[in-house]
Amino acid sequence: MEEYTLQNGSCRFSSKGCCRNSAHMLPVTDWLCDLPESGFDTDLVEVQFKNTRKGYFHNNAGLPLEKGTMVAVESNPGHDIGEVTLTGALVKKQMKKNRVDPERQEIRTIYRIATEQDLSRAKEAHSKEQETMIQARALAKTLGLEMKIGDVEYQGDGTKAIFYYIADGRVDFRQLIRVYAETFRVRIEMKQIGARQEAGRIGGTGPCGRELCCSTWMSQFHSVGTGAARLQNISPNPQKLAGQCAKLKCCLNYEVDVYEDAMALMPDRHTPLETQEGTWYCFSIDPLAGQITYSTDPKKPENLQVLTPQQAKDIIRQNEEGKKPKTPAGKSTTVEAVESLGYKNVVGQDDLTRFDKKKRDGSRDRDRDRDRHNERNKPHTGRGGYRHEHNDHRGV
Repeated sequence: MEEYTLQNGSCRFSSKGCCRNSAHMLPVTDWLCDLPESGFDTDLVEVQFKNTRKGYFHNNAGLPLEKGTMVAVESNPGHDIGEVTLTGALVKKQMKKNRVDPERQEIRTIYRIATEQDLSRAKEAHSKEQETMIQARALAKTLGLEMKIGDVEYQGDGTKAIFYYIADGRVDFRQLIRVYAETFRVRIEMKQIGARQEAGRIGGTGPCGRELCCSTWMSQFHSVGTGAARLQNISPNPQKLAGQCAKLKCCLNYEVDVYEDAMALMPDRHTPLETQEGTWYCFSIDPLAGQITYSTDPKKPENLQVLTPQQAKDIIRQNEEGKKPKTPAGKSTTVEAVESLGYKNVVGQDDLTRFDKKKRDGSRDRDRDRDRHNERNKPHTGRGGYRHEHNDHRGV
């Protein structure tokens, strides 16, 4: 099996298992490709079409298929053209992950390896997608439908078109389908998608500098709530927490489990600590650092004291027994230090306009004031051509 070495020379990977075509989304690393028996385990093949749409097909003809092979697959009606993205034993695992049951769902077959005629015909069909989408949006607006056509995908043989639309409520597009069929002369299929799926189909770059997760590796979307941001002590600013889909960023859920496990070790923040020095109230919690900051005032920071979860639990246990222990020798801190605690800028809280703020230069201001003073006091010429001097009699 052919292999290549990365530029840094640290690892060697199989070109069949780790190659990635940047023109396609949702790539999968075939970590089973090096096993000799993996290619004969199943005849199922994963084929990817435009953007994030994938399908699974039987290779009944026993064609020599590898990653990157363009194939003509069975469709309804006609055939479609796609690229093979996965073969071997890992296809079954991907089908299970994407909830594709071959016993309950129809698995179609691969006709042949795409010929030059197939590819040219598919290219001609795909070239009409942008113009069709613009015209389809205009027709939907003319009919007064509350929906947005997000994308259009033509089948490889040009006999069918899938219109991906976004709508908040139920849409009756029976008349729209008739108008589309008369205008574009193809079979019409309407498929509703969400805002996150639309962002995945369009693609882009997030504030982290990497490609969007929904367009690179995420195939299933889970709901994201503001509780995830509060649990991680992230400022609940909708403009900063929203992604390109105008929804809360999916990455807010990535570390929620870690914070939940850390918060499980913390005492109840609503339980005050009764000590001989007075009553202490929880001011802030840093779950990853394992620190709790207490204040003597329940509404504002005052005489801040940092304790560990175990120290706080010991005091609560003694309070339940009717005892008031001494305040443990914790770490004293200030308001500024507490406000600097936490893990910030993980979802782009920093305002990019900070680069537009120019610092005031004292020397530049002094130069400007001196120029204004000289301009005001310099000699000037009157209408008759005589030169007049400006006399300042202040202080005489």
